[in-house]
Amino acid sequence: MNQDYIKPDNWSIIEEGFDASSVKSSESLFSIGNGAMGQRANFEETYTGETFQGSYIAGIYYPDKTKVGWWKNGYPKYFAKVLNAPNWIGIDVEINEENLDLNTCTEVRNFRRELNMKEGWYNRSFEATLKNGTEIAVNIRRFLSLDLDEAGIIKFEITPLNKDAKIVYKPYVDAGVTNEDANWEEKFWEPLEVKKGTNEAFVTAQTFKTHFKVTTFMHNTILANDEDIHVSPSTIDSTADKVQYTYGTIIAKGQTSAIQKIGGYTVSLNHDNTLAAAEKTIKAALNLGYDALLQNQIDAWAKIWEMSDITIDGDVKAQQGIRFNIFQLNQTYLGKDSRLNIGPKGFTGEKYGGSTYWDTEAYCIPFYMATKDQQVARNLLTYRFNQLDKAIENAKDNLGFKNGAALYPMVTMNGEECHNEWEITHEEIHRNGAIAFAIFNYNRFTGDYSYIPEKGLEVLIGIARFWHQRASFSKEKNQYVILGVTGPNEYENNINNNFYTNYIAKWCIDYTEEQIKKVAAEYPADHKRILEKVNLAEAEIQEWKKVANNMYFPKSEELGVYLQQDGFLDKDLVPVKDLDKSQRPINQKWSWDRVLRSPYIKQADVLQCFYFFEDHFSKEELKRNFEFYESFTVHESSLSPCVHSIQAAHLDKMDMAYTFYLRTSRLDLDDYNKEVEEGCHITSMAGTWMSIVEGFGGMRVKNDQLHFAPKIPKEWKGYSFKINFRNQILKVSVNHDETTFTVDGDQDLTIVVNGNPEIASKFVQIN
Repeated sequence: MNQDYIKPDNWSIIEEGFDASSVKSSESLFSIGNGAMGQRANFEETYTGETFQGSYIAGIYYPDKTKVGWWKNGYPKYFAKVLNAPNWIGIDVEINEENLDLNTCTEVRNFRRELNMKEGWYNRSFEATLKNGTEIAVNIRRFLSLDLDEAGIIKFEITPLNKDAKIVYKPYVDAGVTNEDANWEEKFWEPLEVKKGTNEAFVTAQTFKTHFKVTTFMHNTILANDEDIHVSPSTIDSTADKVQYTYGTIIAKGQTSAIQKIGGYTVSLNHDNTLAAAEKTIKAALNLGYDALLQNQIDAWAKIWEMSDITIDGDVKAQQGIRFNIFQLNQTYLGKDSRLNIGPKGFTGEKYGGSTYWDTEAYCIPFYMATKDQQVARNLLTYRFNQLDKAIENAKDNLGFKNGAALYPMVTMNGEECHNEWEITHEEIHRNGAIAFAIFNYNRFTGDYSYIPEKGLEVLIGIARFWHQRASFSKEKNQYVILGVTGPNEYENNINNNFYTNYIAKWCIDYTEEQIKKVAAEYPADHKRILEKVNLAEAEIQEWKKVANNMYFPKSEELGVYLQQDGFLDKDLVPVKDLDKSQRPINQKWSWDRVLRSPYIKQADVLQCFYFFEDHFSKEELKRNFEFYESFTVHESSLSPCVHSIQAAHLDKMDMAYTFYLRTSRLDLDDYNKEVEEGCHITSMAGTWMSIVEGFGGMRVKNDQLHFAPKIPKEWKGYSFKINFRNQILKVSVNHDETTFTVDGDQDLTIVVNGNPEIASKFVQIN
């Protein structure tokens, strides 16, 4: 834990007291989004202290040319920057002719931020004394509408405390923005058009190269004591990329002045005429009005929480942590648009780039399958199907593969590889396996097999072809090997025979063959269509099987563990407990050369295999491998604690499982990895949900049935969650004395609890 200023609360993220050193961290933690857009919790008014400005629009990116020392064949042509979008939240404020700036006020009192996760709004309030002696109380509420998802709303209220005040509001929209990660402070937006109305303004700009067109808009209303006083701007200033209005008001001491600002984005992804769409969005928001928009927001979040909430009784920090994770996941992706995906930073920062990693398939799909309609998860699978041609192109053009072999990109916006680190782009090929596993996992959980003959089998064939060509035959071992890879543990690069990679390669080939046979038997028309389309014959499948049936897996017979890679035991095997704490995190303290030569593991690697394929191994095998590898794991990946928590719970190591749960659930809130100011770890948050449902709840799907093995940490009095399993809603409630299963509906559901079949109906209690 590296920070501890967030106040424990069941439903809100709360900061009390103004501390300039935590501003950038809080900008990440208090971020808001609605699936279509999002923004960091930047101040609306001027702030001259350190800040990380960030607003983001789903699906909008810039292909920044890859920079490498020596260009090699196959390097990605660009790195996809997640773009800082034009600023619509800005409101400069002058009070008695002095600019409001918390960095220059003589005193800031009673500063408080609240991110209300239950109702979906962000609030900031404070009292301040300006250099001119004016004392004010300020309250600002902001939310991004879930229903009207191109619009956001700000209500900025000021109450003078010690004298009457002349208050000047200067709201603006500004496309002249840069990225925090810009190489030379270059701009990525080209202004096209500015339009000004009485109280509304529009700036239309497009991205260089990709030519996404965006209209950024605002509408302003000036209030006194919550009544519209129908003030028009006294001046309008504009440039090619910015419009700013000036509204002057006078308010008596103790009375409240406010500006109500509607703003947001309309995008060429969704509209032919973005300006007309922006005008329509403003009209729709005004017709509803602030109070109705806020109530609709509260109602929309209530509907989300009804299905996705996890309750924890007796541990406020644990409760706050899981709700923060669930809230951010729902802010980032709601499943409305199959063109979109779940970026690793969501709408909270720019780091990593791209809109999806293997995190979506490995960690996020289980959350969305169980807490939404299954169509949401199917949309995430469809996203990959729609990019299959690009995956084939990637394998062909960048790696020299042939015959329809597909390598899905490690990072992408449109199907093309857009990550510029060779050891990840070329070597972290295990992502192909996670995509195949997600198809299997979707069918296993939902029972919807139709995706495979319609779309999934083509993806599986492309992936199987890749693994067949990527493996090579070792005469020395008389087996097939996979050389020069990076496994999930990114603290080892260019190693041979990563156990997880080899295992999932074999599994992909076996699973693809099974599905080809099943589709042939049950969907003969689809089977004929697909095999003709991809030009697949039985002889090629038999060549795949030679690789799968004779794959090499490194193992230590002496230790009884699978080896992470061929040379793992050649390392200086000093466990993490004996590593000086001053050396942590090693990725910030050590040279990369030293990291690569060390035995230290960033995240689950061999154990990732045991997580995916738990049924393939005995519990004793898991125990040996868990105890060996966890002792070398530094958990410097956000994806690490959740897998370890699930496996620790399975092994009845409940203290360890609870510790890992707290780490995954509060990774950002407590800034374990000292990097939260760069943005939150959105995709790993789905792993936090899995830590409870699959870890403590022990949920598995076997033979078309839900299995549970409930456990409870001693720190909790009880917990509960809901699962949408094949269109039946099951609520699971666990305490130290009993577990209760309740089905929402009249149809019974057969479940297996601790190995014993049970019939879950309106109420089933297991002691």
